[in-house]
Amino acid sequence: MNIHYAIVDSPLGRLLVASTSRGVCAVAMGASDAELERSLAREYPAATVASDTGGLSEWTKAVLAHLSGRQPRLDLPLDVQATAFQWQVWQALAAIPYGETRTYGEVAAAIGRPRAVRAVARACATNPVAVAIPCHRVVPADGSTGGYRWGTGRKKTLLQREQR
Repeated sequence: MNIHYAIVDSPLGRLLVASTSRGVCAVAMGASDAELERSLAREYPAATVASDTGGLSEWTKAVLAHLSGRQPRLDLPLDVQATAFQWQVWQALAAIPYGETRTYGEVAAAIGRPRAVRAVARACATNPVAVAIPCHRVVPADGSTGGYRWGTGRKKTLLQREQR
């Protein structure tokens, strides 16, 4: 597998967008380029990974427009590996309207598995495409922000930006 990636500045720190020939396989946020590059290499250890020479600019611009609030609906072609359950959860997350949140329990009920709250949380935590699959819109029932693969500070900022 060949993966190309671009790293740019974003309102949430450094932003990596990576793709295969079939679509976006990773969207990640981090403090440094080196951190993001290491994470991508860990996620895809058997892939040939190289910096992009411009082919990702359209998708990167779309993610940046989404983060700035100029494009509330982010529709990217995705190429991610997932179980049937993960896809079910991720499709439910994609149905959460921009600026709204759901609890893990509400997502579990929406997919017809009301007792699978912890499994829904795990599916959120393993989402490789931040923002494209809006796992940041899922919060604990106690009203707190909960965890987030790319940091709770980023999750809070994303939620605040979307609610404006």
